[in-house]
Amino acid sequence: MTDILLIEDNVELGQLVRGFLTQDGFSVCHVTSGEAGLDFLRTSAVRLVLLDIMLPGLDGFSVCATIRERAQIPILILSARSDKSDQLRGLNLGADDYIEKPFDIDILMAKIHTILRRNASDAPLMRVLRDGNLVLDLDANRLTIDDRVTPVTQKELQLLRLFLENPGKALRKEWLFEKVWGSDSFSEMGTLNVHINKLRDKIEPAPKAPVRIVTLWGVGYKYETL
Repeated sequence: MTDILLIEDNVELGQLVRGFLTQDGFSVCHVTSGEAGLDFLRTSAVRLVLLDIMLPGLDGFSVCATIRERAQIPILILSARSDKSDQLRGLNLGADDYIEKPFDIDILMAKIHTILRRNASDAPLMRVLRDGNLVLDLDANRLTIDDRVTPVTQKELQLLRLFLENPGKALRKEWLFEKVWGSDSFSEMGTLNVHINKLRDKIEPAPKAPVRIVTLWGVGYKYETL
């Protein structure tokens, strides 16, 4: 899970804020458009969104509304627009807070920590994970492919969730096994391979030639988004 998604089209400001966040121990993804931010959220879980309003293409208000339709991820708006009407609009669309530019970095960090503490009990926050025609609804424990419900076991759902939350990353077999079965489980490591194969049968266009769940020989697996 990424701690913070920063949606800010000013590259210099984005790099500055990302530097402070990283220094404070947060993992950060910085994108420069609303469309890129929504694309990231389709396959990745985040704890907080820092959202600029004046973006190229899809503006921050539209991004805020779209995020709030899909999940209860905390949203902190960063904006040079200081009108009361703009602040009210952002808050009414579901933003958790609103800070005007230029802002004091210490005030921003304090707001971030406050929001994350307030929402800590709600994790995991990204309740719907997507990859192309595949949608995993965590609240409903439901997997749909091409809008059709695909039955999955609880273990398969847990594995798929780990893959969707970590796209493109090399995931060791031992890590996957411990996350799903637990370190004190009496199951054998081979159980993981069996469940991976069953999951491939359900989500791969061609299970014998998998393109989503890719085997990394001697390491584990990597999930590639379509």
